[in-house]
Amino acid sequence: MRRLLNLWPPFLFAGIRVTALADDFRQARVELRMRPWNRNYVGTHFGGSLFAMTDPFWMVLVMHALGRDYIVWDQAAEIVFLKPGRSTVRASFDLDQDVLDQLRRATADGGKVLHWFETEVLDQAGDPVVRVRKQLYVRRKNR
Repeated sequence: MRRLLNLWPPFLFAGIRVTALADDFRQARVELRMRPWNRNYVGTHFGGSLFAMTDPFWMVLVMHALGRDYIVWDQAAEIVFLKPGRSTVRASFDLDQDVLDQLRRATADGGKVLHWFETEVLDQAGDPVVRVRKQLYVRRKNR
């Protein structure tokens, strides 16, 4: 799956690289190196690339971790630009068992739940460049 994501055109052409994807879909690591094709007018990382490097991961991780009995969709997203990104930037996604248990409990009666996940994209010094929040829609499938 990691190799497929690295060949996915939005990642491939933006220079986004998935460096790790756990077999149990509880963890992912992504990086974006500064390249001429992902630089904006003022020489920093293009905001669309910074968002794209975070876009699918919470949905993919939750979908695979919960299994086929659940519907998982991206519902909303927010991005806050904190400082210019001028170096290789990285993002980490760690899906806690507590969150999965909470989602299962909240959807046990067939209802939906909207849950926010937050990720910071960090520069080489470990300083946050952007903060991305993704809201997922989760519910059990009707049987």
